[in-house]
Formats: sequence, C-alpha cells, structure tokens
Amino acid sequence: MGEKRIYDLEARLVEFVVMISDIIKDLPNNRIGNYIAGQLTRSGFSPAFNYAESQSAESRQDFIHKVKIVLKELRETLVALKIIHRLKLSKLEQPLSNTLQEANELIAIFVKSVETAQRNIQDER
Repeated sequence: MGEKRIYDLEARLVEFVVMISDIIKDLPNNRIGNYIAGQLTRSGFSPAFNYAESQSAESRQDFIHKVKIVLKELRETLVALKIIHRLKLSKLEQPLSNTLQEANELIAIFVKSVETAQRNIQDER
C-alpha cells in the first residue's frame, strides 16, 4: 500500500485488486501458474465487488452476510498468496510480501466489522 494508508475501504479493496493483478501477471504460464492465477482472479477480485454490494444491504443481517462473503474470499486469497510464496511462483518478492500483509490487514478489518455489526444487532434487542 505504500507510505500513505488508505482508510476508504472501497478504495483500499480496489487497490488490493491492482496488487493482485500484478501478482497474477507474474505467474508462470504452466499448469500450476494458470490454476493459481484463475483462483486468485476469482477470490482476489471478489472482495471489492462484494463489499460494494454490502453497501446496499437490505438489513443489518444482509450486511453481515455480505461482509462474511468478503471475509471468506479474502481468506481464500490469502491462502493462494501463501501458496505462491511457498512455491516461489512469483519473482515479485516485495509486492507479494506487501499483498500478503494487505490481505491480513483487510481480514482483520472485516472480522472487526462483522463483530461490530453483530454486537449492534444484540444491542438493538
């Protein structure tokens, strides 16, 4: 993410897609690289789209459901990034490290978001 931290989650998720795109472009054009690239494309792009959808949630429960999908996709993405790192499929060491860190930070943010939304539902009762 560089020196300047982005606090707008939508902008941060869009930047995450850019980071993921760079990793995908660097993967080898072989069976493993192509498989991981496909998985990473689906799971890595999905959080931005699902977060945008969560902003129009019909209820707090619907919001929680949509944010949990964001979280699920971020966790899948994190595993794919770890596999890329362990198999040394990318030559982009620092960008890969930055993307792994960003995935972890986004997961932490969305875990807190779900916890807060669930607590707010409890408080309403």
